[in-house]
Amino acid sequence: MDFKKIVKTLALTAFFTLCGGHVAAQDLLASQAPVDKKMKTVDTLTFNQLLEREYSGLPAEELYADWNNVYAHRATQLPDQYRIDLRDFSMPTPSRVITSNFGPRWGRQHKGLDIKVYTGDTIRAAFSGMVRMVKFEAKGYGKYIVIRHDNGLETIYGHLSKQLVKENQVVKAGDVIGLGGSTGRSNGSHLHFETRLCGVALNPALMFDFRAQDVTGDFYVYRKKSYEREAAEATRLRGVQGNGSYNPADVHSTAVAQNSSNGSSERKQTTYASSASRKVHKVKSGETLYRIATKYGVSVEQLRKLNGLKKDSSIRPGQLIRYS
Repeated sequence: MDFKKIVKTLALTAFFTLCGGHVAAQDLLASQAPVDKKMKTVDTLTFNQLLEREYSGLPAEELYADWNNVYAHRATQLPDQYRIDLRDFSMPTPSRVITSNFGPRWGRQHKGLDIKVYTGDTIRAAFSGMVRMVKFEAKGYGKYIVIRHDNGLETIYGHLSKQLVKENQVVKAGDVIGLGGSTGRSNGSHLHFETRLCGVALNPALMFDFRAQDVTGDFYVYRKKSYEREAAEATRLRGVQGNGSYNPADVHSTAVAQNSSNGSSERKQTTYASSASRKVHKVKSGETLYRIATKYGVSVEQLRKLNGLKKDSSIRPGQLIRYS
């Protein structure tokens, strides 16, 4: 074999080897492509979940020393005064019927309100926040959910027939979290609803008016000195008015008056603005600031100023917008 034939043979061998390698590489890439695509989707979902968790942070970190999925509630040190923002809310149920008040019941304290619902009725998150617990307690709450909110509150939803969220899940006000039921220590289908601050149960009637399907004001200010009297007065007024509404300013004023008559040094009153001086509109689906402003004869700029809104701020259904 001469030199030219040897070179030609080597060249052809190298060419076919390279072609074969290229084809094999293409086959490998082709078979791997669906796996890579699937892994990319998983990575994206994981990244988005981590990003959402990081962005939201842990709600009310300044009030709570830890985050756990073990204790439904554990009382810690309460501040002397704390303002709870109630503006971005959702009623947990459209039911207006309270079957049991907060306070003494059957020889012990009832730590929440019992609201009449039927098995399968939709239950929603009262405020935005993060789900801390999704558990079952046979001799107590039954199937229940605990959510810690950005405003400092924790809400508990008990006796559910089904839980539709997971622990550590971020939720928005109004998100569906479960279905009404009668699990646990229950004598009939209802929602047991609690509002807690630093693990201590507060009377939900100070914040939620179920008959009016509304909150009692833009804010509720917890005051250690007057809370016990306010809680009792809220229950009394709601009972006197036939499961009805009341002005939270009346609750606080009465509580302070009672406190003063008992020789307390608390004289200074920090009250809520009365309904006469503060008027609010509850945002409906599809409404805009311009539409609300037109309805009440005010400017959009006035609405922004009254509600601390920026030009690029958005509003959502259920939000309270002050217009006077």
